[in-house]
Amino acid sequence: MRAKFGTAVLCAGLTLTAAAAAAPARPRITGISHIAVYTSNPAATDHFYRDIVGATKEPDPENPDGVRYALSATQFVEVLPLPTDAGVDRLDHTAWNVSNDEEMRAYLAAKGWKVPAKVTRGADGSRWFEVLDPEGNKVQFVQPPAHAKAPNDPKAIGHHIIHMGFLVHSRAKEDTFYRALLDFKPYWWGGMQPGKIDWVSQQVPNGHDWLEYMLTSGPSGSGIPANISQRQLGVLDHFSIGEVSVDTAFAKLKSEGRLKDVRNDGHTQIGRDGKGQFNLYDPDGIRIELMNFHATKKPCCSAFTAPDPSH
Repeated sequence: MRAKFGTAVLCAGLTLTAAAAAAPARPRITGISHIAVYTSNPAATDHFYRDIVGATKEPDPENPDGVRYALSATQFVEVLPLPTDAGVDRLDHTAWNVSNDEEMRAYLAAKGWKVPAKVTRGADGSRWFEVLDPEGNKVQFVQPPAHAKAPNDPKAIGHHIIHMGFLVHSRAKEDTFYRALLDFKPYWWGGMQPGKIDWVSQQVPNGHDWLEYMLTSGPSGSGIPANISQRQLGVLDHFSIGEVSVDTAFAKLKSEGRLKDVRNDGHTQIGRDGKGQFNLYDPDGIRIELMNFHATKKPCCSAFTAPDPSH
Protein backbone atom coordinates (compact mmCIF):
# COMPACT_ATOMS: atom_id res chain seq x y z
CA MET A 1 0.00 0.00 0.00
CA ARG A 2 2.84 2.39 0.93
CA ALA A 3 4.50 1.70 -2.44
CA LYS A 4 1.25 2.28 -4.32
CA PHE A 5 0.57 5.50 -2.36
CA GLY A 6 4.11 6.72 -3.07
CA THR A 7 3.69 5.93 -6.75
CA ALA A 8 0.39 7.84 -6.83
CA VAL A 9 1.95 10.87 -5.15
CA LEU A 10 4.87 10.75 -7.57
CA CYS A 11 2.51 10.58 -10.58
CA ALA A 12 0.41 13.45 -9.24
CA GLY A 13 3.56 15.49 -8.70
CA LEU A 14 4.77 14.80 -12.21
CA THR A 15 1.34 15.77 -13.61
CA LEU A 16 1.36 19.10 -11.75
CA THR A 17 4.94 19.76 -12.84
CA ALA A 18 4.05 19.00 -16.46
CA ALA A 19 1.00 21.27 -16.28
CA ALA A 20 3.07 24.09 -14.81
CA ALA A 21 5.68 23.64 -17.51
CA ALA A 22 3.02 23.66 -20.21
CA ALA A 23 1.44 26.94 -19.00
CA PRO A 24 3.18 29.80 -20.82
CA ALA A 25 4.84 32.47 -18.72
CA ARG A 26 3.71 36.07 -19.04
CA PRO A 27 6.16 38.02 -21.22
CA ARG A 28 7.43 41.37 -20.00
CA ILE A 29 5.04 44.33 -20.08
CA THR A 30 7.52 47.18 -20.23
CA GLY A 31 5.46 50.35 -20.56
CA ILE A 32 3.02 52.40 -22.57
CA SER A 33 2.92 52.00 -26.33
CA HIS A 34 0.21 54.47 -27.29
CA ILE A 35 -3.25 55.86 -26.82
CA ALA A 36 -5.64 55.95 -29.79
CA VAL A 37 -8.16 58.79 -29.99
CA TYR A 38 -10.79 59.98 -32.47
CA THR A 39 -10.89 63.27 -34.32
CA SER A 40 -13.86 65.13 -35.75
CA ASN A 41 -11.54 67.71 -37.33
CA PRO A 42 -8.32 66.14 -38.70
CA ALA A 43 -6.73 69.48 -39.65
CA ALA A 44 -7.24 70.96 -36.18
CA THR A 45 -6.03 67.78 -34.50
CA ASP A 46 -2.96 67.66 -36.74
CA HIS A 47 -2.12 71.24 -35.78
CA PHE A 48 -2.54 70.42 -32.10
CA TYR A 49 -0.33 67.34 -31.96
CA ARG A 50 2.34 68.62 -34.37
CA ASP A 51 2.57 72.32 -33.50
CA ILE A 52 1.40 72.47 -29.89
CA VAL A 53 2.57 69.14 -28.46
CA GLY A 54 5.44 68.97 -30.97
CA ALA A 55 5.06 65.30 -31.87
CA THR A 56 6.34 63.91 -35.18
CA LYS A 57 3.69 62.94 -37.74
CA GLU A 58 4.06 59.41 -39.10
CA PRO A 59 1.95 56.97 -41.16
CA ASP A 60 -0.17 54.48 -39.25
CA PRO A 61 0.72 50.81 -39.95
CA GLU A 62 -2.42 49.69 -38.09
CA ASN A 63 -4.95 51.74 -40.00
CA PRO A 64 -4.40 53.47 -43.38
CA ASP A 65 -7.05 56.04 -42.41
CA GLY A 66 -5.20 56.91 -39.20
CA VAL A 67 -2.03 58.81 -38.39
CA ARG A 68 0.54 58.60 -35.63
CA TYR A 69 2.14 61.42 -33.68
CA ALA A 70 5.35 60.04 -32.21
CA LEU A 71 7.04 61.28 -29.04
CA SER A 72 9.71 58.58 -28.89
CA ALA A 73 10.79 55.47 -30.78
CA THR A 74 8.17 53.35 -29.01
CA GLN A 75 5.46 55.81 -27.86
CA PHE A 76 2.92 57.77 -29.86
CA VAL A 77 -0.62 59.07 -30.08
CA GLU A 78 -2.71 57.35 -32.74
CA VAL A 79 -5.46 59.53 -34.24
CA LEU A 80 -8.37 57.85 -36.02
CA PRO A 81 -11.38 59.18 -37.94
CA LEU A 82 -14.46 59.70 -35.77
CA PRO A 83 -16.91 56.80 -36.21
CA THR A 84 -20.51 57.72 -36.96
CA ASP A 85 -21.68 55.99 -33.77
CA ALA A 86 -19.05 57.45 -31.42
CA GLY A 87 -21.42 59.71 -29.51
CA VAL A 88 -19.40 61.61 -26.88
CA ASP A 89 -16.62 58.99 -26.83
CA ARG A 90 -13.23 60.05 -28.22
CA LEU A 91 -11.11 57.15 -26.92
CA ASP A 92 -10.61 54.10 -29.13
CA HIS A 93 -8.03 52.09 -27.18
CA THR A 94 -4.97 52.08 -24.96
CA ALA A 95 -1.89 50.00 -25.73
CA TRP A 96 1.07 48.53 -23.86
CA ASN A 97 4.52 47.48 -25.06
CA VAL A 98 5.46 43.85 -24.50
CA SER A 99 8.63 41.86 -25.07
CA ASN A 100 6.92 39.22 -27.22
CA ASP A 101 3.45 39.64 -28.69
CA GLU A 102 2.79 36.00 -29.61
CA GLU A 103 3.83 34.90 -26.14
CA MET A 104 1.42 37.44 -24.64
CA ARG A 105 -1.41 36.19 -26.85
CA ALA A 106 -0.66 32.59 -25.82
CA TYR A 107 -0.44 33.57 -22.15
CA LEU A 108 -3.84 35.26 -22.16
CA ALA A 109 -5.38 32.38 -24.10
CA ALA A 110 -4.04 29.88 -21.57
CA LYS A 111 -5.63 31.95 -18.80
CA GLY A 112 -8.99 31.73 -20.54
CA TRP A 113 -9.08 35.28 -21.89
CA LYS A 114 -10.63 35.78 -25.31
CA VAL A 115 -7.91 36.59 -27.82
CA PRO A 116 -7.70 36.73 -31.63
CA ALA A 117 -6.46 33.70 -33.53
CA LYS A 118 -3.17 35.40 -34.38
CA VAL A 119 -1.20 38.60 -33.98
CA THR A 120 -1.13 41.25 -36.71
CA ARG A 121 2.17 42.28 -38.29
CA GLY A 122 2.77 45.82 -39.47
CA ALA A 123 4.88 47.11 -42.34
CA ASP A 124 7.14 48.80 -39.77
CA GLY A 125 8.00 45.45 -38.17
CA SER A 126 5.68 45.85 -35.18
CA ARG A 127 3.22 43.20 -34.01
CA TRP A 128 0.00 43.68 -32.08
CA PHE A 129 -3.31 42.19 -31.05
CA GLU A 130 -6.36 43.53 -29.26
CA VAL A 131 -8.60 42.29 -26.45
CA LEU A 132 -11.36 43.73 -24.26
CA ASP A 133 -10.83 44.36 -20.56
CA PRO A 134 -13.59 43.43 -18.05
CA GLU A 135 -15.51 46.66 -18.68
CA GLY A 136 -15.27 46.39 -22.47
CA ASN A 137 -12.42 48.83 -23.00
CA LYS A 138 -10.22 47.94 -25.97
CA VAL A 139 -6.64 47.12 -24.99
CA GLN A 140 -3.77 46.39 -27.35
CA PHE A 141 -0.47 44.65 -26.71
CA VAL A 142 2.31 45.79 -29.02
CA GLN A 143 5.73 44.37 -29.77
CA PRO A 144 7.65 47.38 -31.13
CA PRO A 145 9.88 47.14 -34.21
CA ALA A 146 13.36 45.86 -33.48
CA HIS A 147 15.12 48.98 -34.77
CA ALA A 148 12.60 51.78 -34.27
CA LYS A 149 14.06 55.27 -34.73
CA ALA A 150 13.34 58.04 -32.26
CA PRO A 151 11.85 61.25 -33.68
CA ASN A 152 13.87 64.40 -33.26
CA ASP A 153 11.48 67.35 -33.28
CA PRO A 154 12.80 70.28 -31.21
CA LYS A 155 9.23 71.44 -30.59
CA ALA A 156 8.34 68.29 -28.61
CA ILE A 157 7.17 69.31 -25.16
CA GLY A 158 8.21 65.89 -23.86
CA HIS A 159 9.24 62.43 -24.99
CA HIS A 160 7.78 60.05 -22.42
CA ILE A 161 4.11 59.17 -21.95
CA ILE A 162 4.22 58.20 -18.28
CA HIS A 163 0.58 57.27 -17.75
CA MET A 164 -2.83 56.90 -19.34
CA GLY A 165 -6.23 56.97 -17.68
CA PHE A 166 -9.83 56.27 -18.60
CA LEU A 167 -13.28 56.00 -17.07
CA VAL A 168 -13.69 52.98 -14.79
CA HIS A 169 -16.87 51.88 -13.03
CA SER A 170 -15.55 49.05 -10.83
CA ARG A 171 -12.04 48.93 -9.44
CA ALA A 172 -12.53 45.32 -8.33
CA LYS A 173 -13.73 44.22 -11.75
CA GLU A 174 -10.85 45.87 -13.61
CA ASP A 175 -8.36 44.47 -11.10
CA THR A 176 -9.22 40.92 -12.21
CA PHE A 177 -7.49 41.78 -15.49
CA TYR A 178 -4.82 44.38 -14.77
CA ARG A 179 -3.77 43.19 -11.32
CA ALA A 180 -4.57 39.47 -11.12
CA LEU A 181 -3.85 38.52 -14.73
CA LEU A 182 -1.31 41.09 -15.94
CA ASP A 183 0.48 41.70 -12.61
CA PHE A 184 0.25 45.49 -12.62
CA LYS A 185 1.60 46.75 -9.29
CA PRO A 186 0.18 49.42 -6.94
CA TYR A 187 1.66 52.92 -7.27
CA TRP A 188 -0.70 55.47 -5.67
CA TRP A 189 -4.37 56.19 -5.02
CA GLY A 190 -6.22 59.30 -3.97
CA GLY A 191 -9.37 61.37 -4.06
CA MET A 192 -10.65 64.92 -3.97
CA GLN A 193 -12.37 64.40 -0.61
CA PRO A 194 -11.39 62.40 2.50
CA GLY A 195 -12.72 58.87 2.42
CA LYS A 196 -13.44 58.86 -1.32
CA ILE A 197 -11.17 57.23 -3.89
CA ASP A 198 -11.29 58.89 -7.31
CA TRP A 199 -8.04 57.68 -8.86
CA VAL A 200 -6.15 54.41 -8.62
CA SER A 201 -2.73 54.24 -10.25
CA GLN A 202 -0.80 51.04 -10.88
CA GLN A 203 2.36 50.44 -12.84
CA VAL A 204 3.22 47.89 -15.47
CA PRO A 205 5.01 44.88 -13.97
CA ASN A 206 8.31 45.45 -15.81
CA GLY A 207 8.59 49.22 -15.87
CA HIS A 208 7.32 52.40 -14.24
CA ASP A 209 4.64 53.72 -16.63
CA TRP A 210 1.20 53.42 -15.14
CA LEU A 211 -2.52 53.07 -15.74
CA GLU A 212 -4.91 55.35 -13.85
CA TYR A 213 -8.45 54.20 -13.12
CA MET A 214 -10.64 57.30 -13.31
CA LEU A 215 -13.38 56.04 -11.04
CA THR A 216 -16.90 57.31 -11.59
CA SER A 217 -19.63 57.52 -8.97
CA GLY A 218 -22.22 57.31 -11.74
CA PRO A 219 -24.18 54.24 -12.87
CA SER A 220 -22.55 50.87 -12.24
CA GLY A 221 -21.81 48.41 -15.01
CA SER A 222 -19.74 49.40 -18.00
CA GLY A 223 -19.82 51.72 -20.98
CA ILE A 224 -20.34 55.47 -21.19
CA PRO A 225 -22.89 56.90 -18.69
CA ALA A 226 -25.86 58.42 -20.48
CA ASN A 227 -25.58 61.69 -18.57
CA ILE A 228 -21.89 62.39 -19.17
CA SER A 229 -20.82 65.13 -21.59
CA GLN A 230 -18.01 64.95 -24.13
CA ARG A 231 -16.14 67.59 -22.12
CA GLN A 232 -16.46 65.60 -18.87
CA LEU A 233 -15.45 62.33 -20.52
CA GLY A 234 -12.41 63.97 -22.11
CA VAL A 235 -11.14 64.95 -18.66
CA LEU A 236 -11.29 61.30 -17.56
CA ASP A 237 -9.88 59.80 -20.79
CA HIS A 238 -6.39 61.26 -20.86
CA PHE A 239 -2.67 60.70 -21.13
CA SER A 240 0.28 62.30 -19.40
CA ILE A 241 3.65 63.46 -20.70
CA GLY A 242 6.45 63.45 -18.13
CA GLU A 243 8.40 66.62 -17.40
CA VAL A 244 11.45 67.49 -15.35
CA SER A 245 9.70 70.81 -14.67
CA VAL A 246 6.09 71.48 -15.62
CA ASP A 247 6.62 75.15 -14.85
CA THR A 248 9.41 75.31 -17.44
CA ALA A 249 7.34 73.44 -20.02
CA PHE A 250 4.35 75.73 -19.44
CA ALA A 251 6.53 78.82 -19.76
CA LYS A 252 7.93 77.50 -23.05
CA LEU A 253 4.47 76.84 -24.50
CA LYS A 254 3.29 80.26 -23.40
CA SER A 255 6.32 82.23 -24.59
CA GLU A 256 6.20 80.58 -28.02
CA GLY A 257 2.51 81.39 -28.41
CA ARG A 258 1.58 77.73 -28.61
CA LEU A 259 -1.34 78.02 -26.20
CA LYS A 260 -3.19 80.60 -28.26
CA ASP A 261 -6.69 79.34 -29.11
CA VAL A 262 -5.97 76.08 -27.26
CA ARG A 263 -8.20 75.08 -24.37
CA ASN A 264 -6.02 74.82 -21.27
CA ASP A 265 -6.10 75.45 -17.54
CA GLY A 266 -4.11 78.68 -17.85
CA HIS A 267 -1.74 77.82 -15.01
CA THR A 268 0.28 75.03 -13.46
CA GLN A 269 -0.73 73.43 -10.18
CA ILE A 270 0.28 70.80 -7.66
CA GLY A 271 -1.92 67.74 -7.89
CA ARG A 272 -3.21 65.70 -4.98
CA ASP A 273 -0.31 63.33 -5.63
CA GLY A 274 2.16 66.15 -4.90
CA LYS A 275 3.35 66.42 -8.51
CA GLY A 276 3.31 69.57 -10.60
CA GLN A 277 0.91 69.42 -13.54
CA PHE A 278 -0.61 71.42 -16.37
CA ASN A 279 -3.64 70.42 -18.42
CA LEU A 280 -4.41 71.19 -22.03
CA TYR A 281 -6.99 69.60 -24.32
CA ASP A 282 -7.00 68.46 -27.93
CA PRO A 283 -9.72 69.77 -30.28
CA ASP A 284 -12.08 66.93 -29.32
CA GLY A 285 -11.51 67.35 -25.60
CA ILE A 286 -9.01 64.59 -24.77
CA ARG A 287 -6.92 65.84 -21.85
CA ILE A 288 -3.14 65.97 -22.12
CA GLU A 289 -1.58 66.31 -18.71
CA LEU A 290 1.99 67.54 -18.42
CA MET A 291 3.25 66.08 -15.14
CA ASN A 292 6.50 66.22 -13.21
CA PHE A 293 8.31 62.90 -12.98
CA HIS A 294 8.71 63.37 -9.22
CA ALA A 295 6.58 64.85 -6.46
CA THR A 296 7.64 68.13 -4.89
CA LYS A 297 5.08 67.95 -2.07
CA LYS A 298 3.76 65.15 0.10
CA PRO A 299 0.92 63.32 -1.65
CA CYS A 300 -2.50 63.05 -0.10
CA CYS A 301 -4.28 59.84 0.73
CA SER A 302 -1.51 57.26 0.18
CA ALA A 303 2.23 57.01 -0.19
CA PHE A 304 3.89 56.04 -3.46
CA THR A 305 4.63 52.33 -3.38
CA ALA A 306 6.84 51.99 -6.47
CA PRO A 307 9.60 54.07 -8.11
CA ASP A 308 8.65 56.99 -10.35
CA PRO A 309 9.19 56.89 -14.10
CA SER A 310 12.34 58.66 -15.23
CA HIS A 311 13.00 60.87 -18.23
